[in-house]
Amino acid sequence: MTPLLSVVNMTHYFGGLCAVNNFNLTVEPGQIKGLIGPNGAGKTTVFNLITGVYTPTEGTIELEGDNIKGLETHRIAAMGLGRTFQNLALWRHMNVLDHIRMAHYSQLSYGLLGAFFGTPKCREQEAKVKENSDKLLEIFDINQFATHNIGNLPYGAQRRVEMARAMATNPKVLFLDEPTAGMTPDELIRMIEIIRQVHRDFDIAIFVIEHRMKFVMDLCESIQTLVFGQVIAEGPPVEIQNNPEVIEAYLGKEDVH
Repeated sequence: MTPLLSVVNMTHYFGGLCAVNNFNLTVEPGQIKGLIGPNGAGKTTVFNLITGVYTPTEGTIELEGDNIKGLETHRIAAMGLGRTFQNLALWRHMNVLDHIRMAHYSQLSYGLLGAFFGTPKCREQEAKVKENSDKLLEIFDINQFATHNIGNLPYGAQRRVEMARAMATNPKVLFLDEPTAGMTPDELIRMIEIIRQVHRDFDIAIFVIEHRMKFVMDLCESIQTLVFGQVIAEGPPVEIQNNPEVIEAYLGKEDVH
């Protein structure tokens, strides 16, 4: 059976520097996988290579058996790979609802004439956009901010808006780049609950970069550890948590329990 997402021997150089070396990843439908590693290990570069920000120097990337290596980011998103960013990529002058509604438009097919004449197809699809947007506002607990500009929201709420926007593209696999960065412990717990609900309600696969061990250990069923662009360990959370190489390279000598 063809995996949902397959990355084989992905390698990338920036000039003479090998940023990612022979990276391999298989994501099956419904899986939650994690990627951890110290700062500068190449984790976000891995995300950027798979999602089309960069084109890998070597290797293959397939989504449901289709080659996506070298495609534009918007085409990859339309094919079913949604993502968030380490640094929030939101339009600060735009309100929350407009962020989510706009993200749906890659999925619409009524065209310019349909919009101009208000055809039945246009009305039907726009009604679906409204329904889906309202659902995402509720799931991500941001409905109370629907008409607020992004810049006026608490940081944790902005993170949830970015995730809701990614979900509005109807992804088959969702990439989350440090979704709990800057969050309080209470916000961290709430984010874990939200991601579990999204995973359950939408039955999607999730691939996540995260520094907070509680997050990846509680959420992920399999974790990769990246050091200097190369995976040094891969396995279930307990195995990774107790791997001496991982402890030395990333977690340090302290007890991580």
